[in-house]
Amino acid sequence: MRPRSLAGPRGVAGPLRFVALGDSLTEGVGDPAGDGAWRGWAALLARGLAEEPVTDGSGGFTNLAVSGAQTREVLERQLPVALGLRPDLVSVVVGVNDTLRRTFDIQAVAARLDQVYAALTEQGAVLLTACLPDPGTMLGLPGALGRPLARRQRAVNTVVHVLSDRYGALHLHACEGDWITDRSMWSADRLHPGERGHRQLALRFHALLAEHGLVTGRAPSPEPEFPVPTRSASLWWLATAGTGWVARRCTDLLPQLLTLAADELRHRARGTSARLDLRASAAVSAALAALSVAERPDAA
Repeated sequence: MRPRSLAGPRGVAGPLRFVALGDSLTEGVGDPAGDGAWRGWAALLARGLAEEPVTDGSGGFTNLAVSGAQTREVLERQLPVALGLRPDLVSVVVGVNDTLRRTFDIQAVAARLDQVYAALTEQGAVLLTACLPDPGTMLGLPGALGRPLARRQRAVNTVVHVLSDRYGALHLHACEGDWITDRSMWSADRLHPGERGHRQLALRFHALLAEHGLVTGRAPSPEPEFPVPTRSASLWWLATAGTGWVARRCTDLLPQLLTLAADELRHRARGTSARLDLRASAAVSAALAALSVAERPDAA
């Protein structure tokens, strides 16, 4: 399916409306705006969508993303607001937080994303999506701890790939490329891009839109506007907000992650690690098959 045009899908006159849904990545964590708030890739992209800049708070750009959001929050809280705004362009970048919870369920993730994508595209919006690197790799976790998280993120990315194609989304492969290993692109916590990283995401989304003739504004600059945080500032962030972030997730995920790591080590010792990958692939296939069955008129 080809992406829709940005030219008036609402059927009314007025400026371009861009709405961003998701978690801390889209909220802008890692890219300080200079006033104590976050800016982020979505705000940077908004400025380059049209010759007349689209800015947050102007009515043209609304960022609904919230730190810590999972697919459930996007579906139940952010989507209704987004539909009420009737956007021309909407981004949905979410899923990493789902992988960091003991309640992770790829079938539930797939069903929620399917509902979100369907509702937004049925209203006529052009949809932007992205797959993301796994948190275990970004944090540099040891293999036995990192592989279960990588397997979960691959599952989410596969679902996003399939559903993006189904709904004609413009999809960004952000889970690969040199930017992942370039430390200058990332903030002190190693999970969120710094200003350079957010600018890279904005540039790549802008290029996708330009490729389809959907933007008339200038691409964001890759060069940072603000000084790179000092090492002491980065360490202070990690010791305060960063420590809290890790503690909240460890309380929920760590006991299960240790169990998964033990299972990983057992399979490795037996030479049966491939079974874990096959099990994850089967779960993704079942999740996508369940969506196909649910959409058939005779499914009941």
